[in-house]
Amino acid sequence: MADIKSSANPLFLREEELRQGIELLFYAYRDFTSDPDSILADYGLGRAHHRVLHFVGRNPKISVAELLGILRITKQSLSRVLTTLLEMGLVQQRQGTRDRRQRLLSLTEKGAELERRLSAVQQARVARAYREAGAEAVAGYRKVLQGLIDEHEREKILQSIVRR
Repeated sequence: MADIKSSANPLFLREEELRQGIELLFYAYRDFTSDPDSILADYGLGRAHHRVLHFVGRNPKISVAELLGILRITKQSLSRVLTTLLEMGLVQQRQGTRDRRQRLLSLTEKGAELERRLSAVQQARVARAYREAGAEAVAGYRKVLQGLIDEHEREKILQSIVRR
């Protein structure tokens, strides 16, 4: 496998090195989403549905407002996606106990099974890449990903991931 500019000095990142990193992200994202995309296609679903299944699965009883904050999409966009998932019996919605206006979302058993299938193919791809890269590279990769998250949200996101 070709090693692209692995000896780059991180203190003096040139435009070409940055462009290569961005391009690698595009290719990695393309391939990272390809397996789930084919599973989702069997259901007539897309990536927006996948993201909702993922975050609802990782955060049972998440409120619609919290999910909107994570996804950073409009209520209208989420409503379209959520309506489909509710109608297909993949997500269930319950009224909040303290605030009846609050809608709490959880995966149904059918939704949890689909989310597990989607997650399994992505976990296999990430595990393979981690094994090939080694522990030190994985630690560096995690630091880079953390650095890509908006600074004002980084700590909150990292805490939410670790607490699970």
